[in-house]
Amino acid sequence: MRLVTVSGPPSSGKTSVIIKTIEALREEKTKCGVVKFDCLSAQDQILYHTKDIPIKTGLSGNLCPDHFYVSNIEAALEWAQGEQFDYLITESAGLCNRCSPHIKNILAVCVIDNLSGVNTPKKIGPMLKLADIVVITKGDIVSQAEREVFAFRVRQVNPRAKIIQFNGVTGQGSFYLKKALPETDEIGSLRGSTLRFTMPGALCSYCLGEKAIGEDKQIGVSKLMEFDG
Repeated sequence: MRLVTVSGPPSSGKTSVIIKTIEALREEKTKCGVVKFDCLSAQDQILYHTKDIPIKTGLSGNLCPDHFYVSNIEAALEWAQGEQFDYLITESAGLCNRCSPHIKNILAVCVIDNLSGVNTPKKIGPMLKLADIVVITKGDIVSQAEREVFAFRVRQVNPRAKIIQFNGVTGQGSFYLKKALPETDEIGSLRGSTLRFTMPGALCSYCLGEKAIGEDKQIGVSKLMEFDG
């Protein structure tokens, strides 16, 4: 079985990319499952169900979605193995651009859309910079010049990644993504595997439920700005 991690900012089209790619894989009788990691709520499982795609959804609640992901990815893999999937595709929450849900030696895909602005690639951390494949969506809504500028900005941030232009409505681009997926090795376990980058981290009084504002309430790890001068 092969594992693929898919990340990206909210509303970039991750679910559409995954569904269209799975539909392309099914033409070759490939069996796929999805695990969706989100924070407070998720409605994407309805879309997956309408396409008859097996899915499990996990909500991190008040926890960092990255920490929730890495705590549950082994169980997700065991579920996929029990279902005898050829591919397990995980979709991360991606609520902060600092997220880093990619694993070493596991194919990493980042989905980002043309409408987010040409400076957006520079604002996104490990989930874009360390991805093997960058899928750029919503190119049908912008001009050819805008698409080229946006792709150039992506290459500046991650020059080694393969870039695929993708239309989430028509599925254009799914053929190229489908062909790229076998580049990841088959795995039996994630025991001993490591993330490509450290997760966002903090342990402060607000992490533990503090609500009051004040310097005396800021206990633990914090980061302060300089306002002198």
